[in-house]
Amino acid sequence: MRIGFLSSHGGSGMRAVLEAVERGELDAQGVLCISNNSSAPALEVARRFGLHTLHLSARTFPDPAALDAAMLAAFRAAEADTVVLSGYMKALGPAVLNTYAGRLLNVHPSLLPKYGGRGMYGDLVHAAVLAAGESESGATVHAVEDEIDGGPVLLQSRVEVLPGDTVESLRARVQATEGPLLVAALRAL
Repeated sequence: MRIGFLSSHGGSGMRAVLEAVERGELDAQGVLCISNNSSAPALEVARRFGLHTLHLSARTFPDPAALDAAMLAAFRAAEADTVVLSGYMKALGPAVLNTYAGRLLNVHPSLLPKYGGRGMYGDLVHAAVLAAGESESGATVHAVEDEIDGGPVLLQSRVEVLPGDTVESLRARVQATEGPLLVAALRAL
């Protein structure tokens, strides 16, 4: 498996996958990390693991179709057969979605379909879970389709919401499950 990554920020999911590859727990190779944020820490993480990195965004490609085509060309040039979103905060274009259908994964910090969709990311998800008085939360790995967080659920991890939980404490427990969950989903592919 040759994995390309998309990340806007820290890339913790990407790091977990690359560490699993390094430990021999996943028969794969990371080949490329694309970010829409030229200062994303994920780019440095990717470089440390020997991946090629690119900054592709609306700034470098103002036309969405051109950005979609550039992203697809980069993944093809890297011979990526699977693409993982690791905290990528932008919608994907139809060329990437169609080419990688069924091999395009995202990890989301909730038990989808709850707390997914536009505007539901990071600490906003954890705050919404706490505000709703949920008894459990977790993470979901899902196939990426054109609806944000709307693709089929592949795997989920569950964590109990504890009395006195804060956004920070809940985030820490959910994040601790995301990497192993993503690795398990990639193994299943």
